[in-house]
Amino acid sequence: MFSFDPYSSVVDADPFPLYKTLRDEHPVYWSEPAQMWILSRYLDVAGAGSNWQVFSSAKGNLMTELPNRAGATLGTTDPPRHDRLRGLVQHAFMKRNLEALAEPMREIARDAAEALRGRDQFDFISDFSSKFTVRVLFAALGLPMGDEQTVRDKAVLMVQSDPVTRAKGPEHLAAYAWMQDYASSVIAQRRAEPKNDLISHFSMAEIDGDKLDEREVLLTTTTLIMAGIESLGGFMSMLALNLADFADARRAVVADPALLPDAVEESLRYNTSAQRFKRCLQSDLVLHGVTMKAGDFVCLAYGSANRDERQFPNPDVYDLKRKPKGHLGFGGGVHACLGSAIARMAIKIAFDEFHKVVPDYTRTEQQLNWMPSSTFRSPLRLAFAVEQAAARSAA
Repeated sequence: MFSFDPYSSVVDADPFPLYKTLRDEHPVYWSEPAQMWILSRYLDVAGAGSNWQVFSSAKGNLMTELPNRAGATLGTTDPPRHDRLRGLVQHAFMKRNLEALAEPMREIARDAAEALRGRDQFDFISDFSSKFTVRVLFAALGLPMGDEQTVRDKAVLMVQSDPVTRAKGPEHLAAYAWMQDYASSVIAQRRAEPKNDLISHFSMAEIDGDKLDEREVLLTTTTLIMAGIESLGGFMSMLALNLADFADARRAVVADPALLPDAVEESLRYNTSAQRFKRCLQSDLVLHGVTMKAGDFVCLAYGSANRDERQFPNPDVYDLKRKPKGHLGFGGGVHACLGSAIARMAIKIAFDEFHKVVPDYTRTEQQLNWMPSSTFRSPLRLAFAVEQAAARSAA
């Protein structure tokens, strides 16, 4: 009998055969272990993401939600409250002038890439992407340097869940509590001495007299740290994994960096790092002959929707020429990722500099250790071997 458990390590490792069975045979599937419905087809997932009146985020959007977070962040509110929060957060982003981060980003990427020069092997995550993402996040948010590794470790723990209990474990909750204390301290510092950074702008964001309240500032900051580290870092590792596995695509991108945006969009579709988010039904709904009840939780399987052959021909092929319109790699509807523009810019800059030093790389470990998370999917380690002839020619 078919079973789909989004907390299973089997799903972490390779969800795609299970997704195909869901799409073909069980487009509305009740997952007993998760105690929620699973939607897996593109049109259903995209439609639910746009229909916030029925598919509400107000009770949380993570598959295993963190305590007291729902209702105070962009991802866990519905309009009109969501619109108010988004407007205030966008106001802070606009004041920061994120385009000014491009050159500092390039310097960070260049430093991280140069540290790899001459090495035969390295771990892409610990040796490159984590160094890049954490430093970029610290620069954008205005976090004080010195705690980079601890902040990253806590952020990665926050998005994980226990596959046995199907809940946040003590270590995940402790990481969340630590991050809130850390964010609270930084917010207090910035309010005392404002700077041109996102936390300062969040703390003081105001439109027509409306401001973020204390809880909103704290949880928005905490969520941005978590998302900035895990979402950007997770996607970078998935793009690197795809380019390592598809040598023709990697060589094409290295030979012509103008193809990198196409590689990014196809990777967002092909190996979505933000795999699944949940919603709560506000009314009964019949879909594909199945009745879901008001109050039921529903999982929107973005990773499955992006591999739906009803929307994307030959979906299991990584194709630089595809230019996948409407993919859900950054979500959709009112909850489309607010940081997608800065993420795209950061990834392009990072891989531009990375490929100048390491143009040819292959995986040394075929069996990957995947992060235990019902929401996100990314490897914990990504070991690469370097083709030295290519590296010397790049130098």
